[in-house]
Amino acid sequence: MALFHVENLNYFYPEEGARALENVSLQIFEGEFLFLAGPSGSGKSTLLRALSGLLPDYYGGSIGGEIRYRQRSLADWQKGELAREIGLIFQNPEQQSVMTRVEQEIAFGLENLGVAPKEMRRRVAEVLALFDLNPVRQEAVFNLSGGQKQKVILAAILAMHPRVLLLDEPTSQLDPVAAQDFLNYVQRLNQEWGITVLLVEQRVDRCFHLADRVVMMDGGRIVSQAGPRETVRGVGRQYPLYIPPVSRVFSGLDIPEVPLTIKEGREILRKIAGNPRTFCPSPVPDSPTAAERGGGVILECRSLEFAYPGNPPCLRKVDVTLKEGSITVLLGENGAGKSTLLKNINGLLSPRKGRVCHKGRDITRMKVEERAALTGYMSQNPDDYLFNDSVFTEIGYGLDLPKGEKEERVGRLLRLLDLEHAREKNPRDLSGGEKQRVALGVVLAPDPEVLLLDEPTRGMDAVLKKKLGALLAALKGEGKAILVVTHDVEFAAEIACRVLIMSAGEIIASGEKREVLSSSLYYSPQANRLFKGVCPWVMTVEDALSLLHREEGEREGEAG
Repeated sequence: MALFHVENLNYFYPEEGARALENVSLQIFEGEFLFLAGPSGSGKSTLLRALSGLLPDYYGGSIGGEIRYRQRSLADWQKGELAREIGLIFQNPEQQSVMTRVEQEIAFGLENLGVAPKEMRRRVAEVLALFDLNPVRQEAVFNLSGGQKQKVILAAILAMHPRVLLLDEPTSQLDPVAAQDFLNYVQRLNQEWGITVLLVEQRVDRCFHLADRVVMMDGGRIVSQAGPRETVRGVGRQYPLYIPPVSRVFSGLDIPEVPLTIKEGREILRKIAGNPRTFCPSPVPDSPTAAERGGGVILECRSLEFAYPGNPPCLRKVDVTLKEGSITVLLGENGAGKSTLLKNINGLLSPRKGRVCHKGRDITRMKVEERAALTGYMSQNPDDYLFNDSVFTEIGYGLDLPKGEKEERVGRLLRLLDLEHAREKNPRDLSGGEKQRVALGVVLAPDPEVLLLDEPTRGMDAVLKKKLGALLAALKGEGKAILVVTHDVEFAAEIACRVLIMSAGEIIASGEKREVLSSSLYYSPQANRLFKGVCPWVMTVEDALSLLHREEGEREGEAG
């Protein structure tokens, strides 16, 4: 018997003409692991909110159809009862954090449920140990890194011992190692404790194969619900960016079973490749062009050191060079100092040692408002940039230009960022990906030479990432020097000219993209791991497809 029974569910957000959910019918069984996939705005997050009982009470709007949980209409459940049964983790941990200290945050839900003090202490101690949070148990939550905040929220939810776990992009702020650990634990919760899991996640390669069923959504509708392999065969070609990269590599080949994991893919590749030397005769078929290496140096960091008050240094003699017309990607674990480095570059923080130079001129002590014309900085949280009533006003707010010039520049940015449809909308009413693009528009409006982007793909689906990559390539073509901090290795492999890896406040690797990513254990994209030992220069699905099609053409030529 189904744990959830959803029948003809329809939902409109307030003042929206289009349905966010349209005739959704779904059964979810006890102990299932469901992966919700599909484009941004397809209704995945809305469905999680509906299942958790937040619609329409919390978000407003109008709802139709029925949701039954454990054979009772969700509307008949008390909110306190549902909180014991169903745990929901949002994309943004800041929106879910209510207490000052880590330990208080974890205990908050238990206090609201009336858990006895002795039992509460035991549960808090268990989840602190489970997520290695004891070293920060008395820390202020707002001082933690984004990834640490996400772990605190998960710990707080799990301390309430939920029967169902609804996860809305829970690894969006976690580095690859922490993200894999998180998903491994979610898998254990499902397999060993029988917790029912519904997961929305952009890192398709890490979680697609974990699911019992994949529910593909588009336009508020469910277009497919099947096992992972059946989904790849059934709608994989219609939605190629929402299946794992390894599956996309092989989906066009005449093979009996498309792989879901690297292990399965390597087995197939070994049979196809035969002798790696003949299969991949050229170690680097397309060495970087002069344009990809960048032009003259625009900005340099020389031996930067920084420490927050009362803490050990979090930047240790950091050297970074950003060139005209180049994209540099900075990778590293949570808390490595990546965001701190960006703030030192743009002037929000001042290094205690070292220099920041713009075209040879020392700007280390230049005021942040003066430096904004040189370096545009976008933080992890797009809400930091949103305080006007329309997207057009938001992007043009800081521009001291004649009306006609302002109209032209903002209009160009709206087209560039695919935001023309949202011109008069309130930015705070937009989706996470749209908010990111509005924030990027705010940063781009003064036309800075250097762009510093901190997790710009947060909240974006695969299609929007493609568009962002194309946008950054266009900006690179205009001569801008771009530094991107990200945990998204697949995105890094697509856009980067150079890659830096940071650990404990130091740059531990620096070089051209293929050199750094192919030699990394944790920071290599899925296509590169698939071709390890066969063709190490392969970085992206496009690289892999090009190689396989070339090999297929050569075999056909020999046969002819």
